[in-house]
Amino acid sequence: MWYNLSVFSPLNSFLGLFSRDIGIDLGTANTLVLVRGVGIVINEPSIVAIEKRSKRVLAIGSEAKHMVGRTPADIVAIRPLRDGVISDFDVTEKMLEYFITRVHNHTLLPLPARPRIVIGIPSGVTEVEKRAVHDAAINAGAREVFLVEEPMAAAIGSQLPITESIGSMIVDIGGGTTEMAVFALGGIVTSRSIRIAGDEMDEEIIRYAREKYNLLIGERMAEEIKLKIGSVFPLVNEGTEMMRGRNLITGLPEAIEVSSVEIREALANPVNQIIEALKTTIDETPPELVADLMKFGIGLAGGGALLGGIAERLTQEVRIRVYVTQDPLTAVVRGTGIILEELDTLHKIISAPRKPIRR
Repeated sequence: MWYNLSVFSPLNSFLGLFSRDIGIDLGTANTLVLVRGVGIVINEPSIVAIEKRSKRVLAIGSEAKHMVGRTPADIVAIRPLRDGVISDFDVTEKMLEYFITRVHNHTLLPLPARPRIVIGIPSGVTEVEKRAVHDAAINAGAREVFLVEEPMAAAIGSQLPITESIGSMIVDIGGGTTEMAVFALGGIVTSRSIRIAGDEMDEEIIRYAREKYNLLIGERMAEEIKLKIGSVFPLVNEGTEMMRGRNLITGLPEAIEVSSVEIREALANPVNQIIEALKTTIDETPPELVADLMKFGIGLAGGGALLGGIAERLTQEVRIRVYVTQDPLTAVVRGTGIILEELDTLHKIISAPRKPIRR
């Protein structure tokens, strides 16, 4: 399902000649920005560093990420999106405005028109959450805003045959949410969105280190361990990595060597929840489409697709071949780019237009 929160008109088509239309994957962990006809121009963490008292933005993206856990008392580095939705509207608006401005600062035209923007959103968000994303983009400088569900965008970006009569399926494991949907004839037949994904995996590693080793580690260390030796299926060559933090008993720094087997144990709970959601989604899928999935497989996208052995584990659990799509990290934003290219021909499957609300 697509949500059109603006109006098609000849004027909009004319202005499109003088603007750089933008596709955005507004992720909990990272924000990717694609410019129509150019490609992906921004891939940075969804983190903003602000001054506590004045609320003044000090840094956004990669620069702000370096400040996480290292800021003085009067500066805080925050993630304005949690579990795939906006938790801080004002900061999200400033982050979007920053990325949009960066894109338009590179234009050769002295006065570029306000861009049309397609934004990928989780399929399980409420109407209020959709409105928050829309308003943030409008206030950040968009002329038109189109919201597309992330599994739809990921499927389009992964070149799945969603417009055909055969069934296809995508599982998008991001930072804040895991999205899964079955498609046929250009629509979503069944879908599910759970707020269990990469962030929860990091939290489980932090909890595991605290409970087993009395070691307090930060989010960055947990993410680093996950990326280096994280896995959910037995590996041919199991690895080890040093986990550094503060001993909760002595209060002193400590480094402990952990194995991929231990991290697999730490990740068991969130992975099992993703598996159960996938099984439920398949159970709700018509048998004819299940037969297609058994023949063509299930695509896996998002940052979670890079977790060691995830495709093999899911294949084992659901008895359908699960494969990692090409360049899974950029599937959603590449999907928004394809939508921008075909926006005028695909608007018939967008819901009825509504007038944008400005703050």
